[in-house]
Amino acid sequence: MSYSELEIKVIQWAEARKIIPNAAPQAQLNKALEELAELFKAESQKNMDGIKDGVGDVVVCLINYCALKDIDLVSCLDLAYNEIKDRKGTLMPDGTFVKE
Repeated sequence: MSYSELEIKVIQWAEARKIIPNAAPQAQLNKALEELAELFKAESQKNMDGIKDGVGDVVVCLINYCALKDIDLVSCLDLAYNEIKDRKGTLMPDGTFVKE
């Protein structure tokens, strides 16, 4: 299934449960933070099933947030990519990004 098809299914699921339009965008951001914490825990435990579940849960929250704000998640990703695509540099072993 394509991303677009899944995004529509997530929005339909959220509409059927009245998450859209009744949830506050802030509530979806709070939920995304909770899910991100679960993802972080799964990563620290090297739990691949938990990692996959966590990534999916975070994306669901972001899809719902964007739907509530009437913005398109893909256009947000495109904006971010266009902002970073020409950056040059190297990530050092200590995690510091050194720009050219």
